[in-house]
Amino acid sequence: MAYQPVAGGERTLLGHPRGLFVLFFTEMWERFSFYGMRGLLVLYLTKHFLFGRQEAQLLYGAYLSMVYITPVLGGWLADRYLGGRKAVLFGGILITVGHFLLAFEGPGGADPRAIQLFYLGLAFVITGTGFLKANISAIVGHLYARDDRRRDPAYTIFYMGINLGAFSGAILCGLLGEAVGWGWGFGAAGVGMVAGLIVFVVFRAELMGRAEPPAPAHLAARVAGLSREAWIYVAAIVGVIAAWQLIQNVALVGTLLGAFGAGLVAYILWTAVRHLPPVERDRIFAALALMVGSILFWALFEQAGSSLNLFTDERVDRRFFGWEVPASVFQSINSFWIITLAPVVAWIWTVLGRRGIEPSAPAKFGLALIQVGIGFLVLVGGAAAAGAGLTPAVFIFLLYLFHSSGELCLSPVGLSAMTKMALPQMAGLLMGTWFLATATGNFAAGVIAAATGGENAGPETITTVYTNVSLIAIGAGVAMILIARPFGRLMHLDTLGAADHALAGQGAIGEAAAAGIDVTPERRA
Repeated sequence: MAYQPVAGGERTLLGHPRGLFVLFFTEMWERFSFYGMRGLLVLYLTKHFLFGRQEAQLLYGAYLSMVYITPVLGGWLADRYLGGRKAVLFGGILITVGHFLLAFEGPGGADPRAIQLFYLGLAFVITGTGFLKANISAIVGHLYARDDRRRDPAYTIFYMGINLGAFSGAILCGLLGEAVGWGWGFGAAGVGMVAGLIVFVVFRAELMGRAEPPAPAHLAARVAGLSREAWIYVAAIVGVIAAWQLIQNVALVGTLLGAFGAGLVAYILWTAVRHLPPVERDRIFAALALMVGSILFWALFEQAGSSLNLFTDERVDRRFFGWEVPASVFQSINSFWIITLAPVVAWIWTVLGRRGIEPSAPAKFGLALIQVGIGFLVLVGGAAAAGAGLTPAVFIFLLYLFHSSGELCLSPVGLSAMTKMALPQMAGLLMGTWFLATATGNFAAGVIAAATGGENAGPETITTVYTNVSLIAIGAGVAMILIARPFGRLMHLDTLGAADHALAGQGAIGEAAAAGIDVTPERRA
């Protein structure tokens, strides 16, 4: 739904529509719950349910891949039927149910009923995220006209809410989950989502008229005794059941992801070759090539919640002033660096853009891959220096520093590039494919994490895997930088409109903001 002016004048806070701050706090609490649970997940599986390391890490990758796929469908349902506001509310309710189901620990070990309840909780979170994640970001754009100068700063404000939630959720839920009890950590994540829902419902008047159903009468019309809206909710519950079964079969998730991805890419290529003029066809090819780079980046970056989480728990000196910090709390470091570095990276791109020397999107992707690889090499070096002892925590901070700066070179840049290289009639399809690439990267992250070894794997196994994947990433990054110029010709940057060139120079946050895209630390999507 397009921007609509508010009758009687706009009510503002700090120069922005009040609805922005409703969305800020709603998303902050949703990210609090998501990242709080994410930091505990692999530790919970291995320590409470006694899953093997490889099994737990593969499950983690499958879960994240499903979380990134469902927003594609949820966004389509909101655009076509529900409207963003209803979709966000319903998605938040499903997520809340999921977190509270996860809070029921059960007796632990291999208790089948407790494990099934755990899987069901994940299924509710997966389905709920599909309805909420993409749509709440889109509603921010509905608050502003396309030419409103406040649009970019609004997404920056919203983006900071995301990272504040991620930062605080990893710390609080991690402390409660590991120091008090797993149920306390997952329960705190559920309480965070409830807080977000309360904000969204109590202040819903600030969002009225924004992202409403495109055809209310059509949505309310009854089919087989129920309204179309009710049927969507019924279908969502069926989706929960499907996700419940899929999450228990990691191999099937990978097969379906691969088959769906191959089919989608084949359709895009067929459409580009058959129906698009040469320039637009080349841009589609370039977009797909960038997605390959993003898959590699996320496969390494998302070791954070799986193998790096276990490495931090088992092989890092976490003692500060006589207190041992829970491993899950270290998941907050990424958000800390994002909050700290985002303005710096945006400023660097702006300065370079004014001088006409800003790196192109492929070069930025190359820089991102190099940095994620360097991060692992730093950790490997720290582990080698420690020998048989624990690795100093400073090396974990340095790893996340490189990974976070790399993220800022890839995630918002890639999102902006997708919107610039697709014709309007293919923009949604290409963006969906970008999210699919992110999901594929997350699934691959689980496979890489599992390769770090099982319960009897020594430190040399983990460091060997990290060294190998880091060298692959650095090599791929260097290759992308070397081909950036001819790659730029494939993107036909010289024929983009003035608005596109202005977008290209707005920096890491501005690029995604101007495109109306959410930049999350995951992206994160």
